[in-house]
Amino acid sequence: MKRYSLSWGRHRLELGAHTLVMGIVNVTPDSFSDGGRFLGRDAAIAHGCRLLDEGADILDIGGESTRPFSDPVSESEELRRVLPVIEALARRTAVPISIDTTKAEVARQALEAGAGIINDVSSLRTDPAMAGVVAHYGVPVILMHMLGSPKTMQVDPHYDDVVAEVCDFLRQAVDRAVQAGIARSTIIVDPGIGFGKSFDHNLQLLKRLDGLHELGCPVLVGSSRKAFIRHLLKPAGESDIPTDLPLVATGTQATVAASALQGAHIVRVHEVADTRTTLKVIDAIRNAGTGN
Repeated sequence: MKRYSLSWGRHRLELGAHTLVMGIVNVTPDSFSDGGRFLGRDAAIAHGCRLLDEGADILDIGGESTRPFSDPVSESEELRRVLPVIEALARRTAVPISIDTTKAEVARQALEAGAGIINDVSSLRTDPAMAGVVAHYGVPVILMHMLGSPKTMQVDPHYDDVVAEVCDFLRQAVDRAVQAGIARSTIIVDPGIGFGKSFDHNLQLLKRLDGLHELGCPVLVGSSRKAFIRHLLKPAGESDIPTDLPLVATGTQATVAASALQGAHIVRVHEVADTRTTLKVIDAIRNAGTGN
């Protein structure tokens, strides 16, 4: 698997020898995965600290849900939710903190508060000022594939070849970012599991994830607790199952293993400790005979 080295400010990430773990901190009342459990400042900070103790390589802080059919929140509300959490966690750790936002001003203030990565699920399309913020601060940026917006993305998504079309979208997104002054060496791509994809589209992307390596950027995969996992594991006759069931956590680890074996450089997850255990074995298998 191709290796990358990202260095900026006080941070350095080595990608490729071992799969890195991004821990999720949702500071939202309506996340599909944790339903507002960490909306309060203290609860979110405590949760971030727990993920750090479990071995997270990156923390991803988000103040606006991007679950299917979700509504956007105001800039002021998003800032109110995330800034205190970022400030507190940045004082406690040297681990890079990612701000999960599509708003340029939220990204800018988050970076000033101590964040070091921008995770934009819209690939810089929602806010025309976002590319300028990324370029100015020189931080890594995650560009993700999504059809439409969270409000519309799951309305009958269609592809002739999902892997080829996701790759083409991300190639264009990378090119636009570079043209806007963002260094190619700071770009990470994400196929957007669950963002405008049917259950089968998600499975195809995980099966053929190695196709994304032609883009020449590190690959991040976020499959944790997604609906396609719950669909595969739910009892017959049930429409869905709760996201926090141990069954769903086990299914998530299967997708983590598949992603790592297909060359994902980073996996974005809710259960950091379990993921580190999975990756210790999977990375050993992947690196067998290579001397790593």
